[in-house]
Amino acid sequence: LTRLLPQGENGVGSRVVRVGTRRSQLARIQTDSVVEMLCELYPDLRFEIVAMSTTGDKILDTALSKIGEKSLFTKELENALERNEVDLVVHSLKDLPTSLPLGFTIGAVCKRENPLDAVVFHPKNCGKTLSLLPEKSVIGTSSLRRAAQLKMKFPQLEFRDIRGNLNTRLKKLDEKEDFSAVILAAAGLKRMGWENRIGQLLSPEDCLYAVGQGALAVEVRAKDQEILNMVSALHDTDTVLCCIAERAFMKRLEGGCSVPVAVNTVLKDGQLYLTGAVYSLDGSDSLKETMQTSVNYSQQNEDGPNDDVQHVGITAKNVPGRAQDAAENLGVELASLLLSKGAKHILSVARQLNDAR
Repeated sequence: LTRLLPQGENGVGSRVVRVGTRRSQLARIQTDSVVEMLCELYPDLRFEIVAMSTTGDKILDTALSKIGEKSLFTKELENALERNEVDLVVHSLKDLPTSLPLGFTIGAVCKRENPLDAVVFHPKNCGKTLSLLPEKSVIGTSSLRRAAQLKMKFPQLEFRDIRGNLNTRLKKLDEKEDFSAVILAAAGLKRMGWENRIGQLLSPEDCLYAVGQGALAVEVRAKDQEILNMVSALHDTDTVLCCIAERAFMKRLEGGCSVPVAVNTVLKDGQLYLTGAVYSLDGSDSLKETMQTSVNYSQQNEDGPNDDVQHVGITAKNVPGRAQDAAENLGVELASLLLSKGAKHILSVARQLNDAR
């Protein structure tokens, strides 16, 4: 491994910084965008990308919700981070569990891309919307969250698992007659340059999105102060606060990809609004509530150094600590409200039914 060389003017040693990523095209595009930002901030540094396959990339014949592994797309990358083979790892934030393994932290959450879900239609259905598709049309999604909400909204449609990276899923859609449409994250399609394939954007009224969807996270070793300081410049304050609230909501519910949990966050005029919901697998049973809190705190009011406090796995050195506390409390309180109304029962039944499928 490259030794640290004398300090550069920017306070970061002149060195090669190794960046871990998944091998998929989308993961590489996302990692390249983060490395590009870092290159602009630290022109003296050289960045080297190390790509690897993860469990989630290898098991393509099973629904994500059935594999039951919380760190499907992250474990191999974290192993490399632990062995000092890489210095930081770029993930889609929604792939990261709400509790990270000891010794790791999310050192940066970049500005969020559009978090909504999008419908990509088979070429023969071009120009349609979900409501205009013929009865019994099959929609592909590997997400229990999407299926549960859309089954309620569009009971005339059928929903079936579809796995693989974005390229694979679009190929399955276009080249076969199995699916009339697939549901994907708008953010991934936009980053791939396939925005023109989006036939319909699903509003939060149609489909609340996944926790952290659309945001990129940079995971680092919690004790590597130099790298932590370096990547913290990438934090986007609004995205950090929204994602802390969402992750705290999910953590309190003990949700994951094996149960349908969904959110929508809006930050406006210093007020953070969080809508959270849980669903049964068929969407017939659900609970949804919205709460808000003020996150209007400035960095100047902070008492003493609070650098390494984590909020649901995120270390945000340059975001006011009191605002982060408020965001985390909002997520916990909203989840507690849903739990008091029976969310635990809905989720445990969903978990059992999913396990039995």
